[in-house]
Amino acid sequence: MKAICVNESRKLELRDIPSPSAPPSGYINVKIAAASINEGDKTFLKLPAAALASLASGARLEDVWGASAAGTVTQIGANTPTAYLGRKVAIYRGLKPDDAVLGLWCEMVQLPFEACLLLPDDIEAKDYSGSLVNVVTAYAFLEQVAVEGHHGVIVTAGNSATGRAMAVLARRRGMPTLFIVRSEKAKEEVLKGGAEAEHVLSSSHPDFTRDLEKKARELGTTAVFDGVGGTLISRMLGALPPRSSIFFYGFLSGAEKVEFPSAAFMTKDFTMRRFSNFNTVTVRERLGDMLKDLEGCIQDPLFATTLGKEFEPEQIEAAMEYDGGSKKAVVIFSK
Repeated sequence: MKAICVNESRKLELRDIPSPSAPPSGYINVKIAAASINEGDKTFLKLPAAALASLASGARLEDVWGASAAGTVTQIGANTPTAYLGRKVAIYRGLKPDDAVLGLWCEMVQLPFEACLLLPDDIEAKDYSGSLVNVVTAYAFLEQVAVEGHHGVIVTAGNSATGRAMAVLARRRGMPTLFIVRSEKAKEEVLKGGAEAEHVLSSSHPDFTRDLEKKARELGTTAVFDGVGGTLISRMLGALPPRSSIFFYGFLSGAEKVEFPSAAFMTKDFTMRRFSNFNTVTVRERLGDMLKDLEGCIQDPLFATTLGKEFEPEQIEAAMEYDGGSKKAVVIFSK
C-alpha cells in the first residue's frame, strides 16, 4: 500500500509498504480517506529523531508519518466494541501514546480502537481529518486546569483550530474564556463562532494590555493556553491576575523570546510550563469517558477541520509547502 514515510534525512517520501494483517485484540483496521496536515506534523519533522522520541508518542512502524486522519473501519479485533465495524472515525495517534503503531499517512492503518472517535454517518470523514488532536487538546486542558483550581481561561491563538475547539468546550462547561487574536479580521471570525464581543481581544489594538487586565480580573481567567509565545506573552504578563499559570502548547511566534522581569513571578506568583495532551490524566486514565462525551457534540461546526487544497500522496512535498492561512492541506488516500 502507499505510505508517506520519513527517511534518515528527516525528509518525507512515498513508499510501498505491506498492508496490515488482521487486527489483534483491541485493535482495528481503518481505510484512510484523508489526512490533514497540522503544524505539529511540520514542526516535529524538523526535530532530530532523538529529540522527537522524548516528545512524541510511541514508535512509528515502517517510519510512516502523520498523527491525524479519518477513514472507515474495515476490520475489528477481539475485545473491540462491535459498534466500530463499518463506522467512520476521526483518528489521533497520540491517544494511545505508548503503543507502537503505523503513522496515519497511508492507505490502511492498524491501531487501538481507543485512538479513534466515532463520527456520525451523515458527514464526510475528510471533514474531520485533522480535528481530533485539536478537540482532545482543548478537552484535556480544560479538565486539567479545572482540577488545579482555575475558573477561567485565556486562549492566545483564539482563531486557531484548537482555539475554536476551546470555545465550544468551555461554553459547555460554563467556563469564562478570553480569546486573543492578531487582527480585526480574525476577531470577526471568532465572533461568528459565537464568542461574546467583549471576550475577544485583538493584540494589535493600542489598548490591548489595558483591556486584557480589566477583563481577566473580571472573569478570573488565570489559566493561559498559549499557542503563540514570544513577545505576546511578554506583553501579557503585567496584565494577568495573580497566581496565573501559563501553559505552552505551541509556538506560532517561532524563535521570538519570552522576556520578563523575575519580579513579576515573585510578586504575582506566576507559573509557566509545557502542556502535552497525551501526558494528561484525561488521556492516560479517562480516555473512554472523554471519547464518549465528545461523540455527543462532535458535529458542532467549530470542530470540523478547515480544509484548504487537496493533494494526492505523490504530491506530499507540495502539500507540506502549502500555506492556506487557517486552511489546511489535506492528502486524499481514498474516495
